Amino acid sequence: MMPYITEEIWQKVGPLAGKTGDTLMLQPYPIAEPHKIDSQASSDIEWLKGVMLAIRNIRGEMNIGPGKAISVLLRNTDAEDERRLKATESLLIKLAKLDSIERLATDADAPMSATGLVGAMEILVPMAGLIDKDAELARLNKEVDKLNKEIERLAGKLSNEGFVSKAPAEVVAKEKDKLADMQAACSRLSEQKASIEAM
Repeated sequence: MMPYITEEIWQKVGPLAGKTGDTLMLQPYPIAEPHKIDSQASSDIEWLKGVMLAIRNIRGEMNIGPGKAISVLLRNTDAEDERRLKATESLLIKLAKLDSIERLATDADAPMSATGLVGAMEILVPMAGLIDKDAELARLNKEVDKLNKEIERLAGKLSNEGFVSKAPAEVVAKEKDKLADMQAACSRLSEQKASIEAM
């Protein structure tokens, strides 16, 4: 914060907290008190962030708009997951823009869904009615074609002895990393495409 704003706040709040002195600048720096750290609350928040991230990743991968309400199925929840869900379910529904959160028995068949993991807990978002199958397949085909062309270009560049021998080692390594990333992305898109085709 800007010092003059911090000073003004301290002048008003300091006396209420039992602090005295002419200025904040002369106060001792606060000392952390480890006994006040709530490690369970920290791990609960990390879990909530993990669930949110998994749902956002599914939205991103399946091209589902952030404003569209979706239903979520949870499978393989343990006692700790259930405790956290009970405490944060309403918050999760609001933050992740969910219609509902339902539990699915471990051995129950799930509908065609996009899946994310938080620990051993599976987060499933049923795809029925969420996407335009033909439009999404066309979009994925276009992306896969674009990636394949770039993969072909990079593979050609890296198979060129002239480039590999003359370019600095870090440039060659960077190009190899880029190629590996593109191949992984292409593989993910192909899996996505296969799961949508099976809907």
